[in-house]
Amino acid sequence: MASLLNLFKSCRPFTPIGLPSRLRIQFPLRPGKLTQPRRSFTPHSSSKNNGDSTPSAKDLWLHNTMSRKKELFKPKVGGQVGMYVCGVTAYDLSHIGHARVYVTFDVLFRYLKHLGYQVSYVRNFTDVDDKIIARANELGEDPISLSRRFCEEFNRDMEQLQCLDPSVQPRVSDHIPQIIDLINQILDNGYAYEVYGDVYFSVDKSPTYGKLSGRKLEDNRAGERVAVDTRKRHPADFALWKTAKEGEVSWESPWGRGRPGWHIECSAMSAAYLGYSFDIHGGGMDLVFPHHENEIAQSCAACDSSDISYWIHNGFVTVDSEKMSKSLGNFFTIRQVIDLYHPLALRLFLMGTHYRSPINYSDFLLESASERVFYIYQTLHDCESVLGEKASTFDNGSVPSDTLTSINTFRSEFIASMSDDLLTPVTLAAMSEPLKTINDLIHTRKGKKQPRREESLKALEASVREVLTILGLMPTSYSEVLEQLKEKALKRAGLNEEDVLERVKERTDARKNKEYERSDEIRKELAKVGIALMDSPEGTAWRPAIPLALQEPSTTT
Repeated sequence: MASLLNLFKSCRPFTPIGLPSRLRIQFPLRPGKLTQPRRSFTPHSSSKNNGDSTPSAKDLWLHNTMSRKKELFKPKVGGQVGMYVCGVTAYDLSHIGHARVYVTFDVLFRYLKHLGYQVSYVRNFTDVDDKIIARANELGEDPISLSRRFCEEFNRDMEQLQCLDPSVQPRVSDHIPQIIDLINQILDNGYAYEVYGDVYFSVDKSPTYGKLSGRKLEDNRAGERVAVDTRKRHPADFALWKTAKEGEVSWESPWGRGRPGWHIECSAMSAAYLGYSFDIHGGGMDLVFPHHENEIAQSCAACDSSDISYWIHNGFVTVDSEKMSKSLGNFFTIRQVIDLYHPLALRLFLMGTHYRSPINYSDFLLESASERVFYIYQTLHDCESVLGEKASTFDNGSVPSDTLTSINTFRSEFIASMSDDLLTPVTLAAMSEPLKTINDLIHTRKGKKQPRREESLKALEASVREVLTILGLMPTSYSEVLEQLKEKALKRAGLNEEDVLERVKERTDARKNKEYERSDEIRKELAKVGIALMDSPEGTAWRPAIPLALQEPSTTT
């Protein structure tokens, strides 16, 4: 009993927010007080799979930055997951480095839901920051208004990329009372100090500082993201609260008017919606230090039972081996990319490399992803066309055994790869076999003669569609997405449909006149800009392809 009383004393409550009731799981806040996570007094064995080392369909292994190894995922509350992902600092359009972060955690969100977990997913917006204030001053705009505008633009980008909405998207400016309460708690516990209206966290009071990043305190550099302040007791001390400068957005506080520091916001908002102890905290690997390291220090200073089980970080998108970022000026916005490539091609491009590895931005890889999604959707569209209205009349029990074996193998490969730290490249590769089988059944003489061919096609299409849905790659319509992919290919080629059809007619006439050299010349001219011609007894059609100029060996390494 004494230990429980001490636990509650060390984590005194501050003003809670909580999730909407329809999204709330058992460990987020209840109105009126900050509750302790169940984990403090309910053992893991109370859940179905916690404490049981026997592998099951729910087994999921995730790489934990804290332990630097893959660990079996065990939620604190059986069947429920709390996940917090650091969101964007909203002062401009988001680039594809941001897209990679949020596609990565959207895949995790979707897969956890597929495994049957009830997921409370919190992703914040930073709408109070030095960069926002500087951009607002540059544009002569109110900082909060500017930031909200770019929050909306970010959400539009996420919708294009088929990222599901998080359970809640809190903004810093809406959580100032919670941030002030948390800073007060850190001060009361002796981990921070005030200097003329500024409040700093004292890093040398945190004995485990550096445990996430592996950095030693003496190696830490001051001035990360902000200017060095000589009033600090230690160069690595960081601001929890900044006194207001003239003309800056600010709020009243016990230390005078000011605004929050960068790191405190996520500690306050994650605690407000998920409690001090939850399952997953994620973001880009650039946040390991200082942001997440400082989050851990200040959260533990406020509550000594603060505990996040899994710290997950994705790798960078690079350009010429340098991290893509706004500060380096080497970035492409999501809008710029999807102006030329379909959003689902960009999503597949980002998933084509394991989330923890760096991925180099290149036209070749984007063209490859675009060609791949076209192949996937064309195959499924052809299947849909063959089945037509008959698809709903087939009996699943009549699917041939070899087809069922193929489908079960595909599903097993999907679960095995996704459960092994989200190996999406392996999952995407596993899709090749059922797609090849569908094409064989549709287009080859042998396939067309297969017994119960339509039943096989229906079952195969359903299995691929299920995986595409879980991965966030399922379009609303196969025919619609194919047309969109062709439109994007024409735009990249600098052509329109009439131009291509005119060249096709010219080539057809050349072939009729036995002008084969001219015929080949036209084909190569179109292939050079990414338009592939396909001849059949019904005539010549075209599809998007990787431009010949990008298929040189030197560009594919």
